[in-house]
Amino acid sequence: MARPYVLLSVAMSLDGRIDHRGPSRLVLSNEADLDRVDAERAESDAILVGAGTLRRDDPRLLVRSPARRAERVRRGRPASPTRVAVARGDLDPALRFFTEGDGVERLVYAPAGAAGRLRDRLGGAATVLAAGDPLDLEIALADLHDRRIRRLMVEGGTTISTGFLAAGLVDELHLAVAPLLVGDPAAPPFVRAGIPPLRVTLAEVRPVGDVALLRYLLTEAARDRHWLQAAIDLSRRCPPSATAYSVGAIIVGADGEVLARGHSRESDPTIHAEEAALARLAGGAARGATLYSSLEPCSLRRSRPLSCARLIRDAGIGRVVFALREPALFVDCRGAEELAEAGVAVVELPDLGEQVREVNAHLLSGNPRMP
Repeated sequence: MARPYVLLSVAMSLDGRIDHRGPSRLVLSNEADLDRVDAERAESDAILVGAGTLRRDDPRLLVRSPARRAERVRRGRPASPTRVAVARGDLDPALRFFTEGDGVERLVYAPAGAAGRLRDRLGGAATVLAAGDPLDLEIALADLHDRRIRRLMVEGGTTISTGFLAAGLVDELHLAVAPLLVGDPAAPPFVRAGIPPLRVTLAEVRPVGDVALLRYLLTEAARDRHWLQAAIDLSRRCPPSATAYSVGAIIVGADGEVLARGHSRESDPTIHAEEAALARLAGGAARGATLYSSLEPCSLRRSRPLSCARLIRDAGIGRVVFALREPALFVDCRGAEELAEAGVAVVELPDLGEQVREVNAHLLSGNPRMP
């Protein structure tokens, strides 16, 4: 099933509670963490919450920062992401989800048996869609993918978090832990029973004011994005060149450990990133590993007898993940095709490609040969 990349964002107390039982909402995040969440919203195509969150918190689910809204518009996107709700019962059309944010699309997924009633209740305030009976999150995500939603941020409460994790539909989890003990075992928890045992990969621990952000990767797709982003960041170290791209490469073993890193021109003016990384590994150390390269590995080069695609094949690399096809500025590259033909699994994440173009703006911007 094709579905969006799903980021689950949760704030909780030290004792695992996301709210208390009082009449008002318990605020767990600080201003710095709220700004971090706003930045994640700005990078998403849609934000999803459950009906319980809508009724209790009445969120707007808009990007708050004017600068981030303006940047989204500059890129040809709406100022705020599409708003999505999952509801099994009634919703009040006076909620801010429906009334605030002109021009923002609103979607509500409901069980097939309830969709008609909810459609009548909401009128034109949102598009109500049947998603199975009982409601099936996989059907909802498949429909979102058909609507070109590629990155979905989920900000739900206990029921939504439990449902997404139990169904194996979360790629990345951001857990903001507040320095607070709620002290009430009956207060709403992060999740309830029903989630199968799952060991996840810790990608980052970062203080955000007095909140601790824990970032976890749950799927191969999440790990691919994490390491490819790291390769793109590495490419920013490259000395500038008028005759070569700036590229970063990272080789990761099957156990998730980094085996080697490399970036263009790190040791001489003609060395490529993939070549530099592979040169650090002896014998068959790279066999079966995954190579992350910000740019498609070259299939033809003038400065060396062997292309990076050939070096990758000879090293026994099992997978290659990259963000941007090599623009036809110097040569016509067939690196991805050559690797695939040789049995190497090739994954392209084009939504990260704009960053690679920015790193190489000295070559690509204003060049009449580039689209």
